[in-house]
Parts: sequence; C-alpha cells; structure tokens
Amino acid sequence: MAADGRIDAVDVLYSDHYGWLRRWLQRKLGCAHEAADIAHDTFLRLLTHPVETPLREPRAYLTTIAHGLVVNHWRRLEIERAYLAALAALPEPLAPSPEARAETVEALVAIDAMLEVLPDKVRRAFLLSQLDGKTYAEIAAELKVSERMVKKYMANAMLNCVVALENAAR
Repeated sequence: MAADGRIDAVDVLYSDHYGWLRRWLQRKLGCAHEAADIAHDTFLRLLTHPVETPLREPRAYLTTIAHGLVVNHWRRLEIERAYLAALAALPEPLAPSPEARAETVEALVAIDAMLEVLPDKVRRAFLLSQLDGKTYAEIAAELKVSERMVKKYMANAMLNCVVALENAAR
C-alpha cells in the first residue's frame, strides 16, 4: 500500500476508534493522560509499521498493539522505581542530576529490552558474569553446562549487545 493510502487508512482508524481505545486504556491504566499517550503511540505504531487495511477486526488489532505498549509502560515504571529506590540510599551530594537520572532510566530500559529477548540460560550467564563477576567455570557449575557452552552463551549475549547498540545509534 502506498504511503498516502496507509496514512488515509490510519486516519480512518483513528477517527473511528481513537475515543474507544483511549477509554479502554483509561480503564486499564486508571490515568487519562497515560491512556491518551499510549493511544497516540498505538496509532504512531500503525504509521511506522504498515499493515494491510482494511482490518477485519480493527479493535482487536488496536488492543493488541496497545496492550504491548502498556506492558512496556509498566515495565519501564518498574525499572524506574527500582532505580529511584537505589538512588534514595545515596547521600544527597552523590545523587545524580534529573537529566542524568532520565538518561540512566533510558539506558536501563534499553538493557532490559535487550536482555528480555535472550534465551534464559544466555541471559543468566550474562548477568552472572557481568553483575556478579563470576568466572565461566562458576557459571558453568551453576547452570549445569560446560564452560564451552558458557562461552557460546556469552558470545550470543555480546552479539545481542552490539546489535542493540547499533540499532540504538540509528
């Protein structure tokens, strides 16, 4: 579908379903502002990720997209809360500026997204190595795999880090 046709189709979807989607999100989130933001982001997603239109079940499609955005929203809030709780333990002079806090939260969200796509053992090996400082032998014993497998896991995790950094730079 041509870009103009896609924009027209999204415009029709927006006109027909935005109010309904915003209300659905408001019931789910309990906040009109967050609901409006996520409803808006849902339609932006439609513009940037083309779909064949007309949709047979537009509300089902919109709620699927919106639900994913809500999950991402809740996950971000969870990360932000944990980070702010860690900051609360710091003496006031060591607390980062609001700008540094915002940048750190963005980085933590990106790291979380990168880790989320890794298979469980790859993610665990990476975290045991990078956060706990364990050796490959210790990781192998904990995960009940060979050291060679731990090396493969780490290579996989590092490759995903590089890809995530390259995608972030675009």
